[in-house]
Amino acid sequence: MKKLVAAVAAAGLGITGLGVLAVTGASVGVSSATDAFEALRPANLRWHACGADIVGAAKVYDRLGPVRVSKIIQCAELNVPLDHARPRGQKITLQLTRLPHRGTGRAKGDIVVNPGGPGASGALFAPAVYALNSAPMQAAYNVVGFDPRGIGFSKPALRCDPAYGNAPRPAYGHGDAGLEAKWLKRSKAYADACARKYGKGSAVNMLDHMKTIDAVRDLETIRSALGTGKLNYYGGSYGTYLGSVYATVYPKRVGKMVLDGNVGPRNVWYGAQAPQNIAFNENMEYYFGWLARYDDRYHLGRSKAAVRKFYYDLEARLTRTPLVKNGVAVGAAELVDSLQNVAYKRTQGLWHTYATGLAAYRSGDTGTFLDTFGATTTGGTDDNEFAAYHAIQCSDVKWPSDWRKWRADASRMDRRAPFSTWFNTWYNAPCMFWRARPGTPVKVGRTPDLPKNILLFQATNDAATPYADGLALQKILKGSHLVVQDGSRDHVIVHRGDLRPGGVDAYFDAYWLRNRLPAKPVVHVSQPGDPTPPKP
Repeated sequence: MKKLVAAVAAAGLGITGLGVLAVTGASVGVSSATDAFEALRPANLRWHACGADIVGAAKVYDRLGPVRVSKIIQCAELNVPLDHARPRGQKITLQLTRLPHRGTGRAKGDIVVNPGGPGASGALFAPAVYALNSAPMQAAYNVVGFDPRGIGFSKPALRCDPAYGNAPRPAYGHGDAGLEAKWLKRSKAYADACARKYGKGSAVNMLDHMKTIDAVRDLETIRSALGTGKLNYYGGSYGTYLGSVYATVYPKRVGKMVLDGNVGPRNVWYGAQAPQNIAFNENMEYYFGWLARYDDRYHLGRSKAAVRKFYYDLEARLTRTPLVKNGVAVGAAELVDSLQNVAYKRTQGLWHTYATGLAAYRSGDTGTFLDTFGATTTGGTDDNEFAAYHAIQCSDVKWPSDWRKWRADASRMDRRAPFSTWFNTWYNAPCMFWRARPGTPVKVGRTPDLPKNILLFQATNDAATPYADGLALQKILKGSHLVVQDGSRDHVIVHRGDLRPGGVDAYFDAYWLRNRLPAKPVVHVSQPGDPTPPKP
C-alpha cells in the first residue's frame, strides 16, 4: 500500500478521485435536508497544543518557508453526529488544526482548507497551506484544517486491511485473464474486510455515513463551531467537489471560496475514469519525450518511442519476475504506482528522481532502483487513505456491478491509454462489491442563491481532474471566475510561487486580500515550463 497510496498522497487525489455527491437513501431536497440538520448546534471549539504525533508530522512543512509551522500549530476536537439525520445519536470526532495569523489585531478571517483525496488528511494540509502562503496572507488569515470523518487523526479512522499493500502485489496487466482473477478476488476481499469492521452490525457503522454529503454537513458544523456567519474555504482536487456541493447546499453561508484542480460534478464516479486514463497517458507520453531529450543524462532512449519501449518492456519483465531484496520489492504494480506521480506534478525533484531510478535499472544498479520504486513485503502499511477513498466514492453513488462492463470498458480504453487504464480499474474495483447504501447525486449549482464570487484555478493538462472539468464547473457555478494555466501539467496550481503580476498566486492573493476577482470570467496565464535535470 505504501506506493499505492503514494500516488494518492502526492496530489491529494486518487487516480479516480472524482465522483458525484450522494445523499443516503432516496433523493433529498436541499432545503428539507438543511432544515433537519438545524436541530442541533455544536459547542465552540477549544484550541490547545497539538500532540507530538501531529507536531511531528507538521515538521516536514517547516522547510517550505520562513515560518516554523510546527511551533505554532494548534489543535481542537469536534464531536459530530455519525448520522446528521439523528443529531442526538451516536457521535464521532473530527480532528481540527489551526495556524494563527501573524498580524496585529484581529485576523481578517479563517480559511478552512481541504486537500481532496478523497481520503487525504486536512489536519496536515493546513500547515502546508500556511507555510506556502505569502507573508501578507500569513499576516491576514488563520488557516484551519480538518481531517474529514474516518480519516487521519479523526476517530474512528478507517483501516480495513493493512496487509493489502504488501509488495509485490499482482501486476495490473493489460487484460490478462490470470491477473483478472487475482484482482477480482483481492478487491472483493478488501470490500468484505471493510464491511466486517465498519458496516452494519459493527460498533460504528461508518460505511453508511461516509458520503460526500456527510462531509458537507460536517463542514457546516465546523463553520458554526468557529463562530463565523460565513465559511471561507480553499479546496484542492476532490476538495473542489466538497466545496461546490457545500456552496449548493449552503449557498448563503459561503464567504470566499477558491477551488483548485476541479472535479466535474456531472461526471458520475465510474464515468470519470475514461477521461483520466487519456489525460494520464498523454502526460506520461510527454515524460517519455522529456527523458529522450536528456538521453545523454539518463540513457533510456534517444526518442520518445525508444523510451516508451524501454518502459513497457520493464513493466512486462516485472510482471513476470518482481525484484525482491531485503524485505523490499518492486513489481509492475509498484512501478506504475510510483511513476504515476510524474503525471501529477512537473517538478525537477520528482522527474529527476524517477528518471534516475529507471536509469539505475538499465545500468544494473538494483539497489537504487529498489530505493526509488520499492515497497515493503511484510508488516503491512497504513491503508487509511485507501479505505476512506473507497468508503466515500463507492457509496456516493451506485457503481456498475457487472464485471463484464468494467472489462469491456477497460479493454477498449487500454488500447488508447495503456499506462494507467488497468491501474485505475483495479484501484476502484472494490466498489463493485461495496456493502453500503449507495446515494443519490445532488446536482451542483441548482440553487437560485448560488454565490457569484467563487474563484477557480485549473491547468490545461491536468490529468487527475482534466481541463474539461474545470470549464464545466465554471459554467455550472454561474458567476464564478476561472484562472487557467495554459500548458501546465500540474494537478492543483496555486502555491507554486508565481506571484508575478498576472500570475497564479497573484490572483489568489488579490482575491483573499483585496476581494478582487479577475477582470474576465475566464483568464489565461502562462505555464512555468519544463524542469531541467540538476547538474551532475
